[in-house]
Amino acid sequence: MFQITKQDKGLTGKAYRFFALWLNLTFVISACLFPGLVVDAEPSITAPSAILVEASTGQVIYELNATERRCPASITKIMTLLLIFEQLDEGKISLTDSVTTSEYASSMGGSQVYLAAGESQDLNTMLKCITVASANDASVAVAEYIAGSEQAFVDRMNEKAAELGMADTHFEDCCGLTESDNHYTSARDVAIMSRELITKHPGIFNYSQIWMEDFTHETRQGSSTFTLSNTNKLLKQYEWTTGLKTGSMSKAKYCISATAHRNDIDLIAVVMGAPEPKSRFQDAMVLLNYGYSVSNLYMDSNQEEIPDLKIEGGVEDYAAVDFEGEFRFLDIEGNSLEEIEKKLELPESVHAPISKGEIAGYARYYLNGTEIGNVPILFAVSVEKADYLDYLKKIFGYFLL
Repeated sequence: MFQITKQDKGLTGKAYRFFALWLNLTFVISACLFPGLVVDAEPSITAPSAILVEASTGQVIYELNATERRCPASITKIMTLLLIFEQLDEGKISLTDSVTTSEYASSMGGSQVYLAAGESQDLNTMLKCITVASANDASVAVAEYIAGSEQAFVDRMNEKAAELGMADTHFEDCCGLTESDNHYTSARDVAIMSRELITKHPGIFNYSQIWMEDFTHETRQGSSTFTLSNTNKLLKQYEWTTGLKTGSMSKAKYCISATAHRNDIDLIAVVMGAPEPKSRFQDAMVLLNYGYSVSNLYMDSNQEEIPDLKIEGGVEDYAAVDFEGEFRFLDIEGNSLEEIEKKLELPESVHAPISKGEIAGYARYYLNGTEIGNVPILFAVSVEKADYLDYLKKIFGYFLL
């Protein structure tokens, strides 16, 4: 990324900021017009804290003060959305469920869709309100519906943060409206929960890519239409944008967790504490363009068959084995991925008993002689240890062949 200092050019104040912004904007426009252009210089951003992560591998491509604890404002709602989608995927709640807004939820203020006390909307509509319009009232209403109270829901949020290893995070509300010193997170932790949301629950993209949509208030006073307008302006500014969430308050300044998909690569760019509303989007575009310019993703679906493994002393003589899953490796050093070698590491035989899902060996991957990762190879069946009768059955079986 282009960088210039005041001392180098004798610029001060607004002239320096304008010139730096012009250079960065030129970079973004060039990268968009010429997607094949290789850009390997470090990105230059205005925000004091940021991180860029590849979603499928979790690899960090760039970071700046990424573990610094900061006020998150409405990007708090990423954790709220994560818990909602977990409940949906577990079948504990449904998109058609009716969610009634309490008096407390309707009083939130800040970003809201003006839900009235006693007003009911289906969960699908509430998700649109939370994701698209960053509605605090909808967030609290759904939190109360799931956990009984906002505090009980916040307790779950903190439990999930601990489970994900978010060491620099503590939540005090479910929407980010508070500016309490005890409500904080970091760019790295925002990337962790964003990654968990988009990789485990890709249904979020059905909401985060909505630009504008109407919904109808149905209250005792009658019906009225409210237009949801997405707070994530990258949807119109950056063609590969898929989400995810913005945030802004006086203490937090301007934040975003931006997700994008291009060339089969999903990136997450988290920007925290940007000085101006537009600069968070500008910073996110700079980070995403940088990421796509240096990233090369290797994928092995591991679909080939592996010969059955010989079992010693079992009721069966052989057991099927299979890969645990696919393998992915993100290269940002410019290596040739054609040089990656795959080697299967399996014993000639294994003694019974064995259990389905037990590790039989590994598929190991090497680049330039260095291991870059592995995938476990698992037994696809269980095999019990043979006893005296089992051996007799085998002997009779041989004679009957």
